[in-house]
Amino acid sequence: MSSATIKRGSTRGSRMDVSGARRRRPRQRGLLDRLIAYIPLSPERISRLLTWAIALIIVALLWLTARFFGLPAMLGAEVSELAGRAGFQVAKIEVLGLERMDEMPVSSIAVRYVDRSMLSVDLDRLRADVMTLGWVKEARVSRRLPDTLVVDVVERQPAAVWQHDGKLGLVDATGVELGAVEPDNIPDLPLVVGPDANRQTQALARLMEAAPALKPMLAGATWVGNRRWDLRFRSGEQLLLPEGEAEAAAALVNFARMDGVDRLLGRGVLRFDMRDPSRFVLRLPPGQGKSEAPAVSASQVKTVVTGGETAAEKPVAASGPTTEG
Repeated sequence: MSSATIKRGSTRGSRMDVSGARRRRPRQRGLLDRLIAYIPLSPERISRLLTWAIALIIVALLWLTARFFGLPAMLGAEVSELAGRAGFQVAKIEVLGLERMDEMPVSSIAVRYVDRSMLSVDLDRLRADVMTLGWVKEARVSRRLPDTLVVDVVERQPAAVWQHDGKLGLVDATGVELGAVEPDNIPDLPLVVGPDANRQTQALARLMEAAPALKPMLAGATWVGNRRWDLRFRSGEQLLLPEGEAEAAAALVNFARMDGVDRLLGRGVLRFDMRDPSRFVLRLPPGQGKSEAPAVSASQVKTVVTGGETAAEKPVAASGPTTEG
């Protein structure tokens, strides 16, 4: 009987061993485990990063909820109110950088913030309002604690006087209108005349750079037909230039060369017409003979026309003024 008992016991033990072996078989790793295995971080660091990510998401959700109910604005208004009670309140306006323009337009814009808390002043909006003034090219607005707003202005530089619609006004090099000019108080600047002549101020400046000797003699310029210039000199003469920037510059250089040699300006000529490159036309005042016209030694075609002549202008030799029969 004992041998039978031993046999049964050994059989049961064998079955238990097989079952245990099956239970100890290694479990296959899932997709997530394999992905984590590729990350070059320890499991502790990954867990820490996930914790921070969850915390940031919660904070963002709380912030969005607070904004939805207007809590940040209410808090900002309360802080601003407390700053005003503590003495951080606008009491002074300081305007810097002004030379030509009046301070009053700038001050009248900034004075709207007086008695407000310094923290409640919208500096960007104040700067934008100041930038709408014609004289202001650039502006910077800052707070000077405890109670001063500082507006630092960069002025535009007047480049010409623009005459249009019977009015006179200052303009800068880009054509921006700076303000009206009284007829009896016109500054010593070139006068530009005609529609949109203010927008051609830079083009006129480039043109005069081609003949710098004539710049001090220039009194004004008329922008004709939105295509060309008529120049007027301080000695009273008028110079009609051709269309096109390069063509006008070439004609002006040629005129400056002739004036330097033969002194064309100040000789009583009413008008020099250089619109046609093949002809140089001089118009004399009524009663002045053609023999009194200045001689032009340059080798180019010249026509002399008296003030009262109505016949077609006819080119003649450039050796000197001739009388048309």
